[in-house]
Amino acid sequence: MSDAPSYGFETQQIHAGAQPDPATGARQTPIYQTTAYVFRDADHAAALFNLQEVGYIYSRLTNPTVAVLQERMATLEGGAGAVCCSSGHAAQIMALFPLMGPGLNLVVSTRLYGGTVTQFSQTIKRFGWEARFVDFDDEAAVAAAIDDDTRAIFCESIANPGGYITDLDAIAKIADGAGLPLIVDNTSATPYLCRPIEHGATLVVHSMTKFLTGNGTVMGGCIVDSGKFDWSASDKFPSLSAPEPAYHGLKFHETFGALAFTFHGIAIGLRDLGMTLNPQAAHYTLMGIETLSLRMERHIENARKIAGWLETHDAVEAVTYAGLESSPYHDRVARICPKGAGGLFTITLKGGYEACVKFVGALELFSHVANLGDTRSLVIHSASTTHRQLTPEQLEAAGAAPNVVRLSIGTENADDLIADLDQALAKSAG
Repeated sequence: MSDAPSYGFETQQIHAGAQPDPATGARQTPIYQTTAYVFRDADHAAALFNLQEVGYIYSRLTNPTVAVLQERMATLEGGAGAVCCSSGHAAQIMALFPLMGPGLNLVVSTRLYGGTVTQFSQTIKRFGWEARFVDFDDEAAVAAAIDDDTRAIFCESIANPGGYITDLDAIAKIADGAGLPLIVDNTSATPYLCRPIEHGATLVVHSMTKFLTGNGTVMGGCIVDSGKFDWSASDKFPSLSAPEPAYHGLKFHETFGALAFTFHGIAIGLRDLGMTLNPQAAHYTLMGIETLSLRMERHIENARKIAGWLETHDAVEAVTYAGLESSPYHDRVARICPKGAGGLFTITLKGGYEACVKFVGALELFSHVANLGDTRSLVIHSASTTHRQLTPEQLEAAGAAPNVVRLSIGTENADDLIADLDQALAKSAG
């Protein structure tokens, strides 16, 4: 399926990577609930461990159910390969792992999920890495933040929580000029709305927990490699270009070419970090992806209607949805996300923090949870939950000020959702 570009997205989301089970003829991808795999003989085992042959060794590294999901994700994103792992946060660390080292830095957008801001501003310091936060609408500032120790540029395609759309073409041009990989978190958009590789991204990361699975049941992460970056063009990426001691001097880029990052992610990333995706989670995610296009269309249809209604409400000061003509990001929708601006946005309430707390508590159909991308509509007050570790300045920069509430619009009846919002806004104003 991955070699058949004539197939449409809707076909690929169902068939890519999957074949009837050769042993039983089962049409749905089986859950291969096994830790290990029998080798044909000693030579077969040695070839697998030497990376001379592709196959299954141990499910921390490779698993047939997960392999189908990896191929499907690579196909949908238009990449050369993919590595699936245990969560979106794991995907971010695994994406950076071959690129970074003590004393090195990455340039990242200020408009990121709060957990990512914390991971980048606090946790990665323990590895000796530094994240430099920049407003990615200021292209000159992005370029100025890069120095000889920079190894990557990181942003979200549709930023959480505000639904801001990043000008990926402009940022990719800066990355190319500096000889650096651009890493794009495509969680909020999914490959149905945006394919960052087509805009110059080197790597695409996902929290598959969100829209891809779509039903709030399992955790999962993924890194898709474009296969287009020349890891040997400089000496900045020795993990991929220099001899690897653990494999008798093998050079990943020289040996695997476009699949160098993918093979490194499995053979070293999963081997040593152990951020493995379990096969049952992969199975649930595969089933979710089968209906991705249908769900995203409904998410967008509902979000447009609801955001337009909210924009006229007396209790609402502002709506950040990029699908609205009033949004400063509206002109990027047709270029970056041509099928729509997604189902995620924030609203600013005139009553401030207290009104936000009352509003969230009064909602009935919307579920108050720390998640997004569910078929159910979800709500959260980011400043007191997902972004609470941030400073006031970081909250403002991320679009998660104390008077802001994030909405993840589900696939329910839009009029029912509007009625729920209306009664909750009335109570919050009162």
